[in-house]
Amino acid sequence: MKYIILITLFGLASCHTELPEELLVSTAPLSVVADNSGSKKALDPAYWYSGKAEVSKYTLKQNRYREVHDGEVILIFVTEDFLTDKQVKNDNYVNKNSVSVLKTNQLRRFTTGLYDYSMMTSVFTRADGRGTEKVTLTSQDWCGHSFVQINKQGAAYRVQLRSYFESEGDEDKVVKADLLEDEIMNLLRIDPDLIPTGDVKMLPSLVYLRLSHGKMFAQKAIITKSDSGPHKMISINYPDDNRSISLTYESASPYRIISFLEKYPSAFDKTERTSEAVKVSELHDAYWKMNHASEKPMRDTLKISGF
Repeated sequence: MKYIILITLFGLASCHTELPEELLVSTAPLSVVADNSGSKKALDPAYWYSGKAEVSKYTLKQNRYREVHDGEVILIFVTEDFLTDKQVKNDNYVNKNSVSVLKTNQLRRFTTGLYDYSMMTSVFTRADGRGTEKVTLTSQDWCGHSFVQINKQGAAYRVQLRSYFESEGDEDKVVKADLLEDEIMNLLRIDPDLIPTGDVKMLPSLVYLRLSHGKMFAQKAIITKSDSGPHKMISINYPDDNRSISLTYESASPYRIISFLEKYPSAFDKTERTSEAVKVSELHDAYWKMNHASEKPMRDTLKISGF
């Protein structure tokens, strides 16, 4: 019973089922249950295990169809318990194969003339920074929808793609467990030192691969770190396709992300295209409890527009 009580404490900062009152006792340090022996990296428990999530709204300028479209990005960072064998959230607390993860849900919404896009990426990274267990992407627009899931299996990732495009269709493959562009934000929030610099092999983000219909394989990338005024910056450059990403973030824990920028050549005329998201608001609270009609004004406070 003691094990169950301790591990339950980490589930308090996520969307969760209601738990018996006797289990809701206090927040415990990360090292109690996470499999992070030998790691010196850890999330600040006062911020990340306080029963709250971080929800931020970013204005989005999304390049699509050779034009820049207005939209928004919602970034949700929250810790939760994750089953490494089933690779799903730990709901019942009877399975001992559980670690604490930092989860990012990124919602990217933008309109293109008449119709709109809605894309959501979920990334599950061990809270000690020792790898990402799972990434999923759902993408919807008025033409149809696609789904991608990546699951860690030893030294490889198992990839499942389901798409409405004839050229893609249903695809299942295995790729080497290289660094993921989608895990960079999580590693940054845990500790920027977890992100290597120099030449690496990296799988581009699932959003980029969906919008460009790119192939699922790791590419050569060059990572650099620098100062950007009062903040820090991480830059990723893919020399083979001339694409680059930069993230500006606060220099102290919890390393809040200020903005992120993507540049890439157009598939039509090779001119540079730019998409950028800039933070405008933040909420640090148990958002999953704010589900009553009376709490709808919180959307105005965060400046969330949806469509």
